[in-house]
Amino acid sequence: MTRILLVDDHDLVRAGLKSILESNIGYTILGEQDSGEAAIEFLKHADPLPDVILMDINMPGIGGIEATRRIQRTNPEIKIIAVTALQDDPFPGQLIKAGARGYITKGCPAEEMFDAVNAVMLGKQYLASSVSEKMTLAQMNGSSDDSPFSSLSDREMQIMLMVTQGKSNQSISDSLFLSPKTISTYRHRLFEKLGITNDVELTHMAIRHGVVE
Repeated sequence: MTRILLVDDHDLVRAGLKSILESNIGYTILGEQDSGEAAIEFLKHADPLPDVILMDINMPGIGGIEATRRIQRTNPEIKIIAVTALQDDPFPGQLIKAGARGYITKGCPAEEMFDAVNAVMLGKQYLASSVSEKMTLAQMNGSSDDSPFSSLSDREMQIMLMVTQGKSNQSISDSLFLSPKTISTYRHRLFEKLGITNDVELTHMAIRHGVVE
């Protein structure tokens, strides 16, 4: 029996995933959490641990990328599959770097979700077919993506997502255990890379490129 933890900030999404997964007699839902922080806290006391975590990317707080990174640091045996409404790079690459074993979209067929869970349980990596095709084409063209966000580092991407959530430097600092000065430096650097000057421009750009919902 494969034990699964669901992490998504939308109740309806978790309910839908739970219903689909429980239709497969080989899976059991070990728990549900609505943020990366809550998932990390849950794992400190979980017994047994989940085999697989289905992790949303764009959640309030530290989000799915940072949560994936922290969970893999402390519990590398847990297989994490990113489940997102977004298909564009650089998120697949960011999640894989953070330690995710799979990447699927919320609009995928139930069979593809089952395939993803089964693949990571066998020690394989799984990318949604649409994402895999996009990444392959990008590699053939010699670039990762035409999105300006593909130039950001892992940490810049994480901070960018938190800025689009309206987080202050102090709030981001507290969540990521970095000094406010360091956050300010990262923020300035990502603004320079993207050719923008403020949070409003960043949010509009993120929405325009499908980086945030």
